[in-house]
Amino acid sequence: MLKSAKPPLPSKTRFSQRFLQRFWSSLSPQQTQTDLSFSPQQKQNYQKYFLFSFLNKNPTNQRVPKQVHSHLLITASFSHSIRLFNALLRRYSVSEYPKDAIFLYKQVQSFYLYFKFDSFTYLFLIKACANLNDLVLGKQFHGVEIKMGFESHIYVGTGLVNMYVESGGLAECKKVFDEMPEKNRVTWNVMITGLTKQGEIEFARFLFEKMPDRNIVSWSGMIDGYTRINRYREALGLFRRMVVDDGVVPCEITILAILPAVWNIGDVRICQLIHGYGEKRGFHVSDIRLMNSLVDTYAKCGCIVSASKFFEEIPADMRNLVSWTSLISSFAMHGMGKEAVESFERMEQQGWKPNRVTFVSILNACSHGCLVEEGLKFFKKMVNECQTSPDIKHYGCLVDMLGRTGRLEEAEKIALEIPCEITNEVVWRILLGACSFYGNVKMGERVTAKIMELEKGYGGDYVLMSNILAGAGRFGDAQSLRRLMDERNAIKVPGSSLT
Repeated sequence: MLKSAKPPLPSKTRFSQRFLQRFWSSLSPQQTQTDLSFSPQQKQNYQKYFLFSFLNKNPTNQRVPKQVHSHLLITASFSHSIRLFNALLRRYSVSEYPKDAIFLYKQVQSFYLYFKFDSFTYLFLIKACANLNDLVLGKQFHGVEIKMGFESHIYVGTGLVNMYVESGGLAECKKVFDEMPEKNRVTWNVMITGLTKQGEIEFARFLFEKMPDRNIVSWSGMIDGYTRINRYREALGLFRRMVVDDGVVPCEITILAILPAVWNIGDVRICQLIHGYGEKRGFHVSDIRLMNSLVDTYAKCGCIVSASKFFEEIPADMRNLVSWTSLISSFAMHGMGKEAVESFERMEQQGWKPNRVTFVSILNACSHGCLVEEGLKFFKKMVNECQTSPDIKHYGCLVDMLGRTGRLEEAEKIALEIPCEITNEVVWRILLGACSFYGNVKMGERVTAKIMELEKGYGGDYVLMSNILAGAGRFGDAQSLRRLMDERNAIKVPGSSLT
């Protein structure tokens, strides 16, 4: 038995009446005049055509499938067209509420005993299971597909591979993939990209090398996979092999996948090469995501001049809030608080309203630029004018900003006012670092006690507080804290460097 799912709330009868009104209004005047000559079958075909058009013309409107569902239910029209049923099922399967697809299937299965589902029906149901990450339900539909003889269909097999790999059923995924009598590019790409997302990079690379006909999706998936697991040089090596050895032209998605590897390595020369290649291919002109990523990459590679210059080259009508946030964040990471504030003001003058990410960037900039009063004004602006509730990142920036300038009491007060449901030990560690810098032993002890309430297993907290105590000449207390660290088996992660 398939598990039940919560039904979507069916619409009222008035939706059905509106559909009929829209249906007849969609006909031409000549068709309306000769309406009486239509046979029942012709009227039925016109209604199906209207419903298909209504679904296809409103792909993002979440109310549309509910309205179509309600109309078909009230008029008992489900049995008239498997294609219309599948179209509605597909919309549900990729919607915000994939469980609605499961309910629709069970509803029709219960009310129309002789309704014949086809292979596309089960393809969309499997897609719904993938989006729900419901491995158990997916296995049940897999069993139904085997019983109905649909498993050999290539698109059904591809859907099963996707469902299993998205839901974490790697053993079942490999079994279905190996047993498929025929595979196409989509099948291979679904398998490879799914494995990379699950961290199975070695097996994904094995299949990638074995794939008979690789395309840009295959290359982009592997490059993104290496970037995800911090193997940046292998990602860059694969990108070079793709462009130089195999002559495959990267797309915008490929560039977006390789840029994180570039800024993690921090080589501005590679960034310039990819930038130049993208300009030659014309990528930057059409994709604002790529331009925003290049601003961010130049800044993270240490070249704020290039980041700022490239931002100014972006056409004003193409810039979006992410563009401005990237620029402000770039100035923040280089300690250029004044320039970040000026950019924030320019952004507002051009009509852009900051979101919570923008406020994190500007608060971070004020912190690194020691612009305390400006930072406090931005925090008040966020809460009072923009009606944005601060999260732990905003509080962290505020505590860091006050701590850097020695305003420890104010920083402690802010930390104590953070709501319990979002507070964490990171904010208190920021304050502990400020106590260490300014040698405030008493506050350091209070802060350490707060940290121990939240986490006792991080050795860095013990080491920092013991250093504060030792700096104040309290060597016995420092030694006792070190012993406590050993007793609790607290671990201090050793530092590392790329240089």
